[in-house]
Amino acid sequence: MKKGLVLEGGAMRGLWTAGVTDVMMEHDVWPDGLIGVSAGAAFGCNYKSRQSGRAIRYNMRFAKDARYSGMKSLLTSGDYFNAQFGYHVVPYKYDLFDTATFEQNTMEFVVVCTDVETGEAVYHTMSHVDYDELEWLRASASMPLASKVVEVGGRKLLDGGVSDSIPLAYFESIGYDRNVVILTQPLGYEKEHNRLMPLMRVGLRKWPNMIKAMNERHIMYNKQLEYVIQAELEGRCLVIRPDEKIPIGHISHDAQQMHKVYELGRQVGERYINKIKEYYAN
Repeated sequence: MKKGLVLEGGAMRGLWTAGVTDVMMEHDVWPDGLIGVSAGAAFGCNYKSRQSGRAIRYNMRFAKDARYSGMKSLLTSGDYFNAQFGYHVVPYKYDLFDTATFEQNTMEFVVVCTDVETGEAVYHTMSHVDYDELEWLRASASMPLASKVVEVGGRKLLDGGVSDSIPLAYFESIGYDRNVVILTQPLGYEKEHNRLMPLMRVGLRKWPNMIKAMNERHIMYNKQLEYVIQAELEGRCLVIRPDEKIPIGHISHDAQQMHKVYELGRQVGERYINKIKEYYAN
């Protein structure tokens, strides 16, 4: 049996997920592998490095810091979340990422990105930490229009959520048969067609396959939700989802709002922790 953890994205909703996963770490729950999409990858890397509390800590610290994120960064660099500062300065200078623990931990860590040339998902296993590996992490969380295309590993990449938002099926296909899936939308949620598609068509005009993937994302996402629900009914996964819509947008500069969302995740994590332990143990 291989125990997996599947983390959906959701931009700043990922802080809710971080609340759940921090509780899991504090209760010594260690899956064999983790697959993260977008914020699920950017914050989920702290699971492999065993750094409970790190995601909420640096997000609150730099919530209003123009070096970290904001319109100035978008206009000057093309990235709303500053690429160099967020991924290559903060982890080494301001809130140290435990590279040694990450690399020594045998837990498999997979990030999902979208290849803009094909519009298809790319799955990258991150076992060590260097500049290029952190670029894979950044690519997974690089939202179209709010980010430049990330070039790494011979590919041009953006947000993994465009092509595989909830990668349960992929994780099952590589041998993970006991999966906990953490979603960032409540039960009954259905994704609608992206209202920003006219802007997407302009911003992504060089990559028609990416435009197609964006245009059909809501169809893919809703099918994946159906797949997760069926797997849950069959006992193939344990699903943790918020009770109601998480009270934060894709972007936030409000540290207290971030903390509230994180605490809501912790509350759900505490409520589910025994179920998680039992599910992995059975």
